[in-house]
Parts: sequence; C-alpha cells; structure tokens
Amino acid sequence: LKASEGGGGKGIRKCANDEELRTGWEQVTNEVVGSPIFMMQLCTGARHLEVQLVGDEYGSVVALIGRDCSTQRRFQKIFEEGPPTIATKEDFREAEKAAQRLAMSVGYRGAGTVEYLYKPDSRGFYFLELNPRLQVEHPVTEGITGVNVPALQLQIGMGIPLQRVPDIRRFYGLDPDEASQIDFLNDAYVYPSTHVIAARVTAENPDDAFRPTSGRIERIRFQSTPNVWGYFSIGANGGIHEFADSQFGHIFASGPTREHARKALQIALKNISVVGEIRNPTEYLVELAETEEFKNNSIDTAWLDKLIAEKTIKMKCNANDMIFYAACLRAHLQVKEQQRKILDGIKKGHMPLQSNLKILQSFQVELAHESTKYNFQVSRTAQDAFALTIGETTLEARFREQPDGSLYVRCGDAVAQISGVEEPLCLRLRVEGQATITFPRIRDPSELRSDFNGKLVRYLHADGADIKEGEPFAELEAMKMIMSLRAGVSGKVHHTLGAGAIVAAGDLLATLDLADPSKVQTVKPFSGAFQLSKKGGRNAEAKKEVLDSLPSPTKDGMLSAVLCGFCASPELSKLGGVGIVQHIFKSHEDGAAEDQGMEVALDATCKLLGVFLENERFVASLVGGDETQTIQRFQGPPEELLSKILAHTALKESLHIVSSLLRSLSSNFALEGAISALPMDLVAKLTELRALPDAGGYGQVKLLAQQLLTQMNKPLGMRREDLRDTLLKSTRKDLLALANSHDAERRMYFGLDLISSLFSDEDQSVRSKAVEVYILRTYRGYTVQDVETVDAKDVVDKTPAAQLHLTWTFAPPGVQQKTQKGYAIVLPDMSAYESLVESWKIPAAPEITEIHILVAKVPSTSRKNSDESRVALCSAVSRTADMISSAAPMLDAKGCVVVNVMLAHAGHVPSYLHFHKASGWKEIPEYRNMRSTLPSLIELPQIQTEFTVSPLEHGRIFAMDFGVSKDKKTEVVFARAASHIAMGLDTLASSILSDLLTSCDFIERAMLDPVLENRHPAAQIFLHSLPPIPDTTQRDFKYLQVLFGSAVQQLMAESGSRVLKLRIAKIEVKVWVATSPPTALRLMAESSMGWEAVAFQETLDTLTGSPISFKNVETQEECSGVEMLRQPVETQRSSKRTIARRAGSTYIYDFPALLRISLTKLWMKSCDKVPVKLVVARELVLQAGELVEQEQLGNNRVGMVVWQCTLRTPEYPEGREIILIGNDVTVKAGSFGVEESDVFHKASELARKKGIPRVYIACNSGARIGGVEELKSVVQVEWVDSDDLLKGFKYLYIPDADMQKLPPQAVESHAISVNGETRHVLDAVIGAGLASTKGGVGVECLQGSGLIAGETSRAYEETFTLSYATGRSVGIGAYLNRLGQRNIQMVHGPMILTGAEMLNKVLGQQVYTTMDQLGGPHIMVPNGVTHELVQNDQDGVEAILRWLSFVPQNVLTIPPMISSRDPASRRVQFTPTKSPYDPRHMLAGVNVDGEWQAGFCDDGSFHEYLAGWGKSVVVGRGRLGGMPLGIVAVETRGMERRIPADPQEANSSDVVEIQAGQVWYPDSAYKTAQAIRDFNHGEHLPLLIFANWRGFSGGTRDMFAEVLKYGSMIVDALVEYKQPVTIYIPPNGELRGGAWVVLDPKINMEQIEMFADVEARGGILEPPAAAEVYFKKDKQVVEMMHRCDDALKQLDIRQAKGEDVAREIQQREKLLLPVYQQVAWEYCDLHDRAPRMKSVGAIREGLSWAESREYLHWRIRRRVQENGVARKLMRAVSGMSYVSAMQVVTDLCRKAAAVAGVEAEDRAVATWIEENRSEVQLRIERERQRATEEEVYRLVSSLPAARRAEVVRDLFGYTRVAAKAGGPTSGMA
Repeated sequence: LKASEGGGGKGIRKCANDEELRTGWEQVTNEVVGSPIFMMQLCTGARHLEVQLVGDEYGSVVALIGRDCSTQRRFQKIFEEGPPTIATKEDFREAEKAAQRLAMSVGYRGAGTVEYLYKPDSRGFYFLELNPRLQVEHPVTEGITGVNVPALQLQIGMGIPLQRVPDIRRFYGLDPDEASQIDFLNDAYVYPSTHVIAARVTAENPDDAFRPTSGRIERIRFQSTPNVWGYFSIGANGGIHEFADSQFGHIFASGPTREHARKALQIALKNISVVGEIRNPTEYLVELAETEEFKNNSIDTAWLDKLIAEKTIKMKCNANDMIFYAACLRAHLQVKEQQRKILDGIKKGHMPLQSNLKILQSFQVELAHESTKYNFQVSRTAQDAFALTIGETTLEARFREQPDGSLYVRCGDAVAQISGVEEPLCLRLRVEGQATITFPRIRDPSELRSDFNGKLVRYLHADGADIKEGEPFAELEAMKMIMSLRAGVSGKVHHTLGAGAIVAAGDLLATLDLADPSKVQTVKPFSGAFQLSKKGGRNAEAKKEVLDSLPSPTKDGMLSAVLCGFCASPELSKLGGVGIVQHIFKSHEDGAAEDQGMEVALDATCKLLGVFLENERFVASLVGGDETQTIQRFQGPPEELLSKILAHTALKESLHIVSSLLRSLSSNFALEGAISALPMDLVAKLTELRALPDAGGYGQVKLLAQQLLTQMNKPLGMRREDLRDTLLKSTRKDLLALANSHDAERRMYFGLDLISSLFSDEDQSVRSKAVEVYILRTYRGYTVQDVETVDAKDVVDKTPAAQLHLTWTFAPPGVQQKTQKGYAIVLPDMSAYESLVESWKIPAAPEITEIHILVAKVPSTSRKNSDESRVALCSAVSRTADMISSAAPMLDAKGCVVVNVMLAHAGHVPSYLHFHKASGWKEIPEYRNMRSTLPSLIELPQIQTEFTVSPLEHGRIFAMDFGVSKDKKTEVVFARAASHIAMGLDTLASSILSDLLTSCDFIERAMLDPVLENRHPAAQIFLHSLPPIPDTTQRDFKYLQVLFGSAVQQLMAESGSRVLKLRIAKIEVKVWVATSPPTALRLMAESSMGWEAVAFQETLDTLTGSPISFKNVETQEECSGVEMLRQPVETQRSSKRTIARRAGSTYIYDFPALLRISLTKLWMKSCDKVPVKLVVARELVLQAGELVEQEQLGNNRVGMVVWQCTLRTPEYPEGREIILIGNDVTVKAGSFGVEESDVFHKASELARKKGIPRVYIACNSGARIGGVEELKSVVQVEWVDSDDLLKGFKYLYIPDADMQKLPPQAVESHAISVNGETRHVLDAVIGAGLASTKGGVGVECLQGSGLIAGETSRAYEETFTLSYATGRSVGIGAYLNRLGQRNIQMVHGPMILTGAEMLNKVLGQQVYTTMDQLGGPHIMVPNGVTHELVQNDQDGVEAILRWLSFVPQNVLTIPPMISSRDPASRRVQFTPTKSPYDPRHMLAGVNVDGEWQAGFCDDGSFHEYLAGWGKSVVVGRGRLGGMPLGIVAVETRGMERRIPADPQEANSSDVVEIQAGQVWYPDSAYKTAQAIRDFNHGEHLPLLIFANWRGFSGGTRDMFAEVLKYGSMIVDALVEYKQPVTIYIPPNGELRGGAWVVLDPKINMEQIEMFADVEARGGILEPPAAAEVYFKKDKQVVEMMHRCDDALKQLDIRQAKGEDVAREIQQREKLLLPVYQQVAWEYCDLHDRAPRMKSVGAIREGLSWAESREYLHWRIRRRVQENGVARKLMRAVSGMSYVSAMQVVTDLCRKAAAVAGVEAEDRAVATWIEENRSEVQLRIERERQRATEEEVYRLVSSLPAARRAEVVRDLFGYTRVAAKAGGPTSGMA
C-alpha cells in the first residue's frame, strides 16, 4: 500500500496477508490523510536506483547520472551513494534516457527524480515514480557531477537554457564560456572519477528497530574534512519534537573509489557526537558499513530491515566493560542528582537528611542486560572515586567530569570517555569510540508502556480483550509515522488512556491481567566473578594525559577521603583506618631510610590533621547550642557546606583515625612523657586540636593533643648528655641534693627513666653515681641512710654477673624507730640472669627487705612496631619471672619481701616489674611500670583489699586505676598521686587546688580509655604530699582543715560542672605536720556531705608506715581503714547519673550540690568570707496525700522529687526559702504518672501557700504511656481463618482458667462458649488491681497532667515560678514550662510536644534528625518561650540564682535592696545619640576607644532576658543603686527576624523579615507585654521603661500578624501592674502616636509616672509629618515666606502694581522652600519638648540624663517603700482601697517630707520608712483596729434593734473571759 502524497517512508506499508492489509490501510490513511492510495505488487530482491533530472523551459532535460538508495529501513533511505555501480554503465544509461524521455514528454521543468526498482539478476529497470522536487540527497549528485543543483534550479527559473549553464557544460566536458548545442539524449557526459556515499543522521533508536525518538539536544560535535562534508538542522540546545521528521543531519563522504568513500564515511560517523535525550544510529551505521554485504554491494532494499529484525548488527564491545561503565555512569548521575537536591534544600534552609547523605556515600546501582540483573554495591571512596562491588569482585574507578558533561573513567590501566543519560525506560550509555548501548529498566510485565514520545492513535483491542504475546495492542504517531506497540506477554488488556492522548516515553498505556504469570521471563541476578577486558578502549593512547592526571590513591589520601566522609576504599577496609595509620609509621631498616620515613610520616600526619580540622572547624564552632544553625551560621557557598556536613557524618571514624595518629606520634617519639621537637605546622595543628570544645565528641582528640603538647621537650640524646655532664662534675655529697632537686625535674628532667640510661655508661664513676641517684630518687619521702657501694671480695667474686652492688637503710614516711635494709644489683644485660641464678652472693646483712635488680641494657625493638615491642616485652618479663622464681629460696632466706626489677631499654622508657613474696614471687601486673615506692605512697594495697584494680595509666608520681568492688556493685576510677614538692601554709590551698585540677585532667583522659567504654564509674582523688609542712604543729590541724576546705570550695567555684561531669565523689589529701616524728593528717571531702572538709589524724604501722586507724580532729571519733574505704552515696548513685547524662541532663539529686557550688561562687565574688550551710535541702515525700520531710538519698520510686530549700544568698544572708521540684529521669524516663502529678501538685500548692518561689527542674518524657503487662501473656486471638492469618482476626479473648486468676475489675468482657470452651471476649482493658497499672498507664496520666497544668497557671498568678529545662521536656513537661512563663533552657534541653522519631514515623521518612529542630534553643529562644539560654547545668543553676536575686523573699515583701559598689549619685556617662545605637550600652555601659563609659544601671548588674525574641525591644533586670528594677528599652537599629524553613515541607525556605528600629512589631509588642507581666507576678519589681518608640508597624503583614492584639496586651499588663512604673523618654528619644497611647500614665494613675529627658520629644507625629498637616502641605509655608522674606515682599508689591513677576516669585519660592520647610519642622518640634509636656501634665518632670540615676533612684525607691506600706495596709484592712492606703502613707510621712523640702523629699520619705519600720507597723496596726471597730459597729448596726443589745452583751462577756485567759482578744479588751 502506498499513498501517492507520501514519501520518506511515510504512507507505505508491506502487507503479507489480509490482516496486515487491514492494519496497513489504517496506518497509511492516518499517516497521509486524504491522499490517494495505490495497491501494487511487492518486488523482492530489487535495488532502489534513481536518476536526477533537470529540465528547462525549452524542452531540454539533462540526466545528472543517478544514485543508489537501496539501503533502507521501513522504505526510508539510510545510505545514498553515486554513481550506481550495481548496474552497468550501459544499462544505467538506458535508464537515464528513459527518464529523460518521460520528462520531455510532459514538458517537465525544474529538478526531479525518477525512481526505479532494479533487478540485478535480470538487469531490468522498473519505474516507480517521479518525485517533482529536489531531494535531500542531492549533494551526492553534486559531488560526482560538479553541478550545483540548487543554483541550477535558479538559473532554469531565470530562463537560461541548460546548454548555456557553465556547470552543465563542464559536466559534458565542454568549454563553459561557449554556447554550442548539447544533445542531452545522445551526447555522452564525462563519467565521474569520484564516488560519494551519504548517511542520514536520524533521531531513531537502532536498538529498537529504528523507532523514532524525540527530545532535547544539548550539543552536536562534527568536524568537516576535505573529503567529508555534512550539515545539521539542529543546533546546540535545540530539540526534536514528536511530530517532526526524524532526520536532522546528513553526512557526505567522497573518494576515488567506493571503498575509499566507505572508509571516509565510517571515520566521519565515529567522530560525530550528539549529546541529548534523543537516540541516533551513528555507531550502528559504522558497523553497517563494515558488513561484507555492503562492502561487496550485494544488498537489496529489504536487506537492512532483515538485519534489524534479526538484530544481526551488534556493537563490537565487551559486554562486561559496557556494564561496568554503565554502572559508573549511573552512580555518577545518582550522586550528582542527589547533590543537586541537597544543595537545593540547603539554599532554602533545610539541613540534609541522614538518609540522603548516605546516598552520597554508599548505595546500590542496578542494571539489566540480556536477562541478567547486575546489582553493584557502590561506595564513594573519594570525591572522584567509586568502589563497585558485584558478586565476588570489587572494582575501583576514578573519574573526571569534562566541561561537556562526559566522564573520563579509569579502572586500573584502562581509561574510557563515557557519556549518557537516564531515560524513562532505560539508561543510554555512549562509550566514546566504541558504542552506544542501552540498559533497560526492569519493568513489570503487566504494564504496557510507551517506548517513545508521540500521540496515541488508537487501541487495537477492546478494553478487556485477550491479547497474545507479540501481538500489537496500540498504535502511536511519532515523526508523522504510525508505529505499532506489541505486548510482551499474553493477558487481558485494560486501557488507561483515550485516543488522541499525547504520551511520553515510559507513560502507561495499558495494564494486563497476566494469563500465566509463571511463564513470564524473569531476570536472574549475577553471581560469581566479574571480569573486565582490561583494555583502555580504542583510543587509550590518546587519553594518556587524562590517565596520568588520575593518580592512584596514596595511603594518606585514602585516610583523607575517610576524614571527608567518604567510604573506606577496599584496601583501607582490609587494613582498617588504624591499620593504615600504623602503616604510615612503618619502620625502615637503615637509619637514613628511617629518618626519611619519619619525615614522610610527620608530613602525612600534619596533612591528615589539617584535613580533619578543615572539616570540623566550623561544626565544632557550633557546639554549645548552635548545632541546629549550621546553615544560618555558614558564610561560604552551599557546596562547601555540604562537604563539611558530609565529613561530619563520619566523625566517629575520623576520631578513631585522628586518635590513632596522635597515639602513634606519642609512641614513636615519646620517652617518659617527653617527645622530640615537632614541625611548627604540626604543632599549630595540635594547638588547634587542643582548642576544640569538650562536647561534640572531640574530648578524646583534644586531650591527646594537649598531652602531646605538654610532653614536648629536648630530644633524648641531648638530655642524656646534660645529665652525664652533671654527674661527672658532681661529688658524692652532691648526689642527695641532685636526687631531691625539683629544678632538675623541671628544667632538665633527671627522672628515673633518664638516669637508668647511664647504667651502661663506659665510665665506672658515672655508672656508680647514676645508680646511687636512682636509689635516692626512688626513696624520696623516705628516710634513707648508709648508702654504700659493696666492694666485699666475696660478694663481687661470687656474683660474676654483677657490675655493681649497693646497700642502704630506709624507713617509710612517719616511721623512725624501725629501719629496713635495701640492696641493689646492676646487671649488664639479661644474659646475666643464668649466671646470677647459679652464683649470687647477697651482702651479709641480717635481713634485706627490698632488692632492686637493675638490668642496664635490654635489647630494643622497633619503636614503630607495637606488635614486636609487645612480644619482646613479654619475652623479657617471662625470662625475668623465671629468674626470680629460681632465686626464690635465696630471697626467702635473706628475709626479702619485695624484688623490683628495672629493665633499661636503649633509647626508650624502661620497664618496671614488681615481685612480692606475698604473691608467691609472681609479678604483680597492677604495679607494672610504677616506680617501686609509689604503690605504698598512694596506698594502692589498701584499695586492693576492697577492689579489683585494673591499671589505666601509670606515671612517675601518679596512677590511674579502674576498680570494681568485690561485690561487683561499685565501679570507681581512682586518681592517686604523690608529690615531693614542699608546701607552706601560705601556699597549701593554691597548691592543693592546682593538684586537684591536674587530677581532673587525668580523670578526664582516663574516662576515654576503651576499658571504660559504655561504663560510667564514679571517681575519687587521693593526693599524698610527702614533705612535712614547715612550722606546723598539732595546733594547726583545724587550720589545715580550713585551708583544704578553701581549696575544695575554690575548685567547686571554678570547675564545679566539671567535677560533676567527671562524677568525682571523694577527695582526699594526705599531708605531714612537722612534728617529731611527722604526723600524718588526712583531709577529706565528699560530695554527699556538701564538700565540707573533714580532717583525720592517722595512726601508722610502726614498720610499714601504713595507716591503721583514723581519728576525727573535730569529734575525736576513731574509725578503721575499712570504714575510711566506705564508698560515699554519690558513688552508689553512679548508675543513675549515667542514665541522667544519657538523657542530656544531670541527676536530679545532684542539683542541691550545684546550688551549693553556685552560691559559693556568688559569695566569693561579693566578699571573702563564705557562710557555712549555704544550702539546706529538706526532701519532701508524699505520704497519705501530704508532703512530709524524708531523705530518700536517691532510693525514690516516684519520678518527681521535691525539696524545701533554704538558700543563704548575698541578698538574704540569713536564708530564703524556695520549693525545688524536679523530674527524676532515671525513674521511668521521667514520665508523668499519677503519683508524679500528685507530688508536683502538692509541692506547687505548698509554694503558693507559703508565697515563696517555685523552681521546676524539667527533664521528662511527657505523660506516661503503657499497658497492662499481666494480660499480655494470657490474651488469645480468634482468627478468621487459622490457616490464612492474613484474612485477619475476629476478637481477642482470655480463656476461662486465666480469667479466674485476674482481679474482678481487670477487664470488661463478655463470655461466649466455643466448642465447649468458655471464652471471655475483651470489650475493654481496665487493669484495676494489677501492679503494672500502678502510677497510671493512660488517660489517668492525662488527668494528672491537666491537674498540674492548672496548678502551674495558678502558681504563676500567685507566686514566683521559674522553670529550668535541663533535658528534654515532652508534652505536659513542655506545657508546664510555658505555663510557668519564665524559662531557662539548657542548649541541649529541647521543649517539644512530640519526639522527632515519632514524627518521622508519622511522616514516613526521616525528616527530623534531632529534637532540637522541634524545640531546641533556636526554636524556643526566637519564639519567646525561652527567656535565657545556658550552656550546661552549672550555668543553669547560676542563672536560677541570678534571677532569684531580683525576687522578693515571699509575695508579701518587696524585692531585696543590697548595698551597691556603684553609688546612685554616679553620673551616667554613655549618652544615647540621634543615630542608631545599641540600647544595652545605654543600660550597662560600653568601652569606647579604651575608655569605659558607664551606663544607667549599676555596673555589671543588668542582665538581658528574652534576647532572641522580638529583637526591636530589649528587656531585662538590673539594679539602680542596689535597688532591683525590671527594665524595658528600645532597639534603635534595624533588626532581622528569621523564620526557619520547615524540614517536613521541602518547598519551604528560611524567611528573613527586616524590622526597623523604634517601632513595635507583633513579636516585640508581645514581648513587652510578657515582660511587664513577669515583672509584676511574683517578682514585684518596679518597672522602668525607656520609651523611644515612633509607633506600631501597621503594614498588611503585621496587621495580619495581630500587632493590634499584642499592642493592646501592653495596656492590659500595665493596668494590672501593682508596683511603681516609671516611663522615661531618654535623650534624643521620642514617643509618638499609638506608642504614647499604650504607655500613658492615665492607664494606671496609681502606679505610672512619666518623665522625659530635656533632649527628648513627644507628640502625635514626627515634625516633618506634622508640618505636612499643620502647614497644609506647604501652603502656609509659602505664606510664611511672603511674610518674612524681603525679596518676596518686594515682588508682591510689584505684582500688586500689575507687573508680571509670577515667574520670579515662583523661582524665589522654589529656592526658599527647603529652608522654610526646616523652619516649619522646627516650629512643630517646639511643640514636642519636655517643658510643654510638663505644662500640660503629660509628664511629671523633665530630667537631665547625666544626673537621672540619682533622681530616679530615690523617686522609685520612695514609691517602692510607699507602695509596700500601702499593700500591707490593704492586707491588714479588708476592703481598703489603694487610694485610701496611700493617703495614710502620705499622712505617715508628711513630717519627714515637710522637713526635707521638695528637692530632697523622695530621699527623706524613702529613708524614713526604711528606718522607722516599727512606727510604720504600729500605724498599720492602729488602722487595722480602727477598721475592725468600724466593721464591728457596722455589723451590729445591721442587726434588728431587738438583737443588738443581746449581741453586745454576749460580746462583752466573751472579751472578759478571753482577757482572764490571756487570749488573743485581751488586747482588744
């Protein structure tokens, strides 16, 4: 079938049967609508040849040879070539002539093509058609004839005869300039010597039967050459739509022969690159031109369609290579797309989710190829590297993206350039120079989808019809052609679209109900080894430069990648990060290589630390509250931020690597605490590491860096030579001083480790002196005498292995009566052991208690191979142990009890081994590497009687050990040290404090030991100072106790939070009093005792010097050593502390201690003497519905704890009471059950009843939720179908036997009988009478929550309430904080309604990564819920006490006045300016150019609250001459209000609103009202408002945001204010319009007074705006000009005379208008000044800013005192109004006021009231009595007359009886 108006393959179909004929008819009629259609016989085995004709108007027709267009698919040409060679020249000439005759017969004019079918076997031509147009392949004709056909057409149109056209004449070999006739039918043309082959470039998919494709084209690359030319109809960033023709390019190649032209075409096609969404067949055409049929020219028109159908043409490439490159491309595209999404979110303010970040690190790539599924596990091992694992194979690939989007990929030595795109149905991959290949997506066979873009023409089967596999089911129109789509499997089809629908590739067209799902072909996963061809591609040589630029990763490079958040490479995974660190520090054989290796190691370490710091520097700066502000705080581009976030996700692994690096540095360079000098850049990196915050996980690397920096010293060799020179110059008399020299220790460090290095010195004198110094230094603190070198011949001769013998006598500290004998023997090396055992003569002493075996030289292993070192040390220890065991009988015979062995390793730290007779002469591993006297000095043996001890870290004079009690219940870290530095009475406290801080450092480092991982032990400190304290006697015991207590108090003041964090429960310091003999005094403090110091005098064992009993210096009570080892309560609470710390809080029972620490700090700031009993906390427990005092000591079972605390504060030295309520998060996660709510309610009621502050410590998990546990094990299920549980269940029931065991009200149920079995079907679960419901499990807990919510609201109204969120506060916990209004929040104490994990479950994805995103400080501070933010609980307690310092003792008193070091008479130095300034400078002062300018408040007293909310207003509390004030001030600068993006709404963004200064906005108006209410309720603070507002923001946004409502709340708050309110317009400030209205004194005339500075202004509008109204928009300004300006006056006169001066007047007015406008503004401004405000009664007085402090101090102070008296009167006299009470107060103070005069009246009245409390109280009592009498009279008068006398008589009788009894009414009587 062929439409006569078709062409280019459109409107033509081959039909083999009736069915195809029907289908073909529909397709042809749709493709070429309205065209006549021919039916013709199919000619097979033919060639398509055509003749190019051009006819002129004169009847001539020339045949420009012809073309062979036999290579076709779907009747559309692919290759065209000429001249045709399949036909002989003669045969083709006959065809040309026939074509010419045809054209001449119809008078054809112009270009045309006659098309033939040619049968090579019969040499016959068969006419097809004449195309009356120029065809796209005409350049083939031009290439072989030299005739420009388009130009020829123009010439024909111009009427030029063919024989006159130059190109035609040249074609016939004639002179182009002549005009001779040409017989085009008979004259022969010159046969061409060139062959041309053309290829069409189409948007078709060769892998899918050349189906059309459409889409965007990014770029086309094609380079013409002398023998290849081409053109394209689409440029860069163009596209091909689904209704366009598929051809968009044409390539023409020429050559002297067909073979030359073919090869040229292939090269050209290979070099074409088309990047975009479409497909093109260029690679296919290359392979097509390479087929033997094409090369031999033995094809026909059906040849290509046959090849396509049979899929004969395949790309010559390795399948695994293509799959691997496709995996690389898909991985790269996935990462790129994920990065784009994340960066998009970052720009909007969204932190990336962890799940999304993981995709940037590790993910799966799935590919399908030839029924096999390839699942690659992809790990990003660097920014430009992947490790792809499939089956048993892992391949590493590095890549580099080019500007054109293609990738250079390297795997091993192979490099390929790849590009591609993800399409809806497949991944299309192009490997440059090899092939383009597609990898289809794995599809559901029941879904029938479109393979390309187009229009749905029709469905070929009715909806619901059955179709068979391979049967067409729909037709789509694409590229003007109708294409059939076939079903892949059999089934029942269901349509999803309607005819005419526009579809894209991948759109669902229909669904199938599969006929037989089992027959669906499935893809099988790949398994086994995956092998690549290991070739670099065809152009690998050309890519050598790229290959060289992609280097193989180095060891430090791999670690750098891990530090940057990438996955470990396969090599790194095998070794581990720590393993590669060790590899970096790998030893080298020869010295030079080793030095070079160490230099490389140091460089690598420096580089890696730099990478870590670069990644973590910014994140670390956020630790402490800004963790959720990562995006807001970052200043760089989003890409850089993403890299830091990605790196931070690998922090745990990074810390392991960095810690390993630091430890390796130490182990490779250290010698007993000293390391060689390090490169300066490395030192800088270590210094920065040391500065990292403690929190955030950086603690370990910080401490390791600090340790390294403190250990830096001179290299070992240099220090050894210093010591040797000193010994050579010293005499024996100098040795004792040298051994005890602390200067040596600090300046040159002559420690035991260094001294031992000289035992093998070649100089005998040096060796001898070194050993003696060693002994003297070892026994420092002991009494050592008679140190002698043994020269006895029998000893020397009978011990041939020894180099030196030494003896001495010694006595432990405090022991003088009995001495012991010591003996040292020096051996050259360990080989002397055998000789020693065989022949060892110990000096002839009666008894030698301790023996030291000093081995001068032990072979050293590589210092960089820790495994070798461990093996060598174990061998040395084993040999030594064998030697000691062999010598045991001899040791026993000499009475020896201890043998200490020192093994000196050349160039390294010696090893110290200890063997005791009591242990059977086995080594004591707990003492290894401790100096021999240290265990007894730090009393480690005593600890071992109660604890099993494991060493953590041992040093010269300290030991860190982990102890587990014998009953396994207690775990303690023991920090014990001995000191040889003398302390005097004047330095004792500071020295102890310094040693305690050092001990804290050691404990902190020890807590990082892997032994303590997941453990949270308590800690104890023991310090033993050996030198007796000079000039002390037993009379100084208590003084020493006081000094020790002072040091402990100072420690708590400076590092209290750290002590708490380290869980230090006990501190002991042992000192020696300089009696004869010295007396041991043990000073002790425990946290359970409030860190109060206690002193014990020790009684010592007369031989060993160990303490055997202790006597309390104050009480004289004695206790044993076992009692002294008793663990304090705090140690027993360690497990609960652990739970609390995991919740981000401090254990609730530690808060009284925190209060004590903070109060100590407060007192130490205010005075030198700290009172005793700073905190008395009486715990209250609920019993029988009432709170009773009872100490639970942490054994509580209710998760709510209450104390009634008495605090001795600087404001109330005698003590003030508060109620302290706190959640115990260790009891059921701090949840609110019924009991917890009852305790809270009663405690809050108690605070209200007493009128004292109520402080709530919040750390909870909301209302308790649970279930009836006892029923879980007995509940049964009745299933709908027990064989198919997926059908569901009918009901839950309890069997009758189990039901009988339950209490009556446990459940509600109804009984049924099933097969004779009684079942109790559950209607409701009650749980009454069951243990698991005690405390509540559901709605009853909510009832309790409602109870305490209402109670908290009442408490805010009636007393002072303050909440501190120390940890998470959930649900009701968060509401309690808000209902209490005042909130202090710890940075890690979020207040939330629902947890992040629960919200994520509701949302179905991980949207929230932390609870801080919901209620952390950056949510609760900006929204005004949080008033103050603190970093830790110690700061939180300090904030509580600071707030309480402004709060009265109870609700009946006024706020506390304190003496101030900053007198009220001091002038205010900082002056507010007209330009914007920081109002905090006005209040607190500021340093300007190095000079302090004091502000309005007392120096250091102002503290801001609500700083992050409503930033255009500043509120806080401060003091004025010691008097507390609530302060509101105005921000004059522009502020920003930031609304964060909502993580659960991906399209949301951060919003920043700009707020102008001096304007109330909705948030700042609400903030003002909130602050005023807080000052009024419970705090009773006088209020001072520095009013400097121009008005309210009245724009649409702010009106919608309820600015009107919140502005009204300011009025409401002022109306109910019960304390004096002072409003002061500051200098250069202004109060206008609505702002004045909400602050006017008439709002509350009893309390509000207004003042204005003499430089302030007040009015309705600002002068410029007022002038617009007042001067009627400059009309009256112009009148003023004419009235005042002489020039205008003259012009007016001239105008009156009739002169035309209007122009001159206009010019003069224009000139003067700006000046006169300023005059008008000044005139209006004069109305707004203080004198006028005072004269109309708007303000009380105009003030001068500099002197305002003194005036306002006394004015407010007077009003506070008067107000206090008035309130007392109102309470005493029921019904008395405030006005009446103030009249009484005025009368009371009238005399004092009159005497003082007007100027001093305020001061006089305030002072009189304060100094005459008794007189004031007497007057109040008189007023009370008077009012009582009046009330009694009124009541009696209200009685009926008949009853009055009777009642009066009864009252008289009652008073007489009461008077005799001395009752309360006697006074009245």
